[in-house]
Amino acid sequence: MFPNNKMKAVTFSYDDGVTQDQRLISLFNKYGLKGTFNLNSGLLSKPGSLLRENVTVAHVKPRPCEVRSIYEGHEVAAHTVTHPFLPDATDEEIIRQVEEDRLALSDIVSYEVKGFAYPGGGVNFNEHVAKVIRENTGVKYARTTVSSLNFDMQEDLYVFKPTVYHHVEWNEMERLADEFLAMTPDKPQLFYIWGHAYEFDIRNEWDRFEAFLKKISGHSDVFYGTNSEVLGI
Repeated sequence: MFPNNKMKAVTFSYDDGVTQDQRLISLFNKYGLKGTFNLNSGLLSKPGSLLRENVTVAHVKPRPCEVRSIYEGHEVAAHTVTHPFLPDATDEEIIRQVEEDRLALSDIVSYEVKGFAYPGGGVNFNEHVAKVIRENTGVKYARTTVSSLNFDMQEDLYVFKPTVYHHVEWNEMERLADEFLAMTPDKPQLFYIWGHAYEFDIRNEWDRFEAFLKKISGHSDVFYGTNSEVLGI
């Protein structure tokens, strides 16, 4: 059960720590929603761009001194120091990448960072990587990129599956929203949406996403929280 005895909760998770997060956070604040933002401490201040679907989008990281104010009211979580592919890394490097990032971000935001999102697309983790993180770092939950397409709570928080990936699964996300809002569950149900804020620039989908936020927000039977809040961590 979520805070205030509610059986339904909504949370969001966005990776890489890019300047588009600021626009996304303004929308979350407008509709009373909460997000968790997964940052690479070793890449802060780095300028750059990405080519996605033949469109060049900005991939610019905020400066360390800006992080605390940008993400105020939301949650900062770890994403490794430099965004490597962890299944190819040694155990020592996995621990270093995750724990150094977690501790550096904790210093920046002045609270203990507890969450983590595996970096990279596709199969970006395995059971061994999850075990190393569980046993050797201060991480309390680790989000994968594998969509569950349901709202059921999960026992293993170190291979946590989000409900849906907004950029790839728009139609599923919108269908699931209708299903979620219509539910009157007798067990906790979590609608967990993830992605990257820069992806809204690729097809100029900011208005479409705002319409989704307007629909999912403001329901008295739903708790809106960060990842840590909905997971009770």
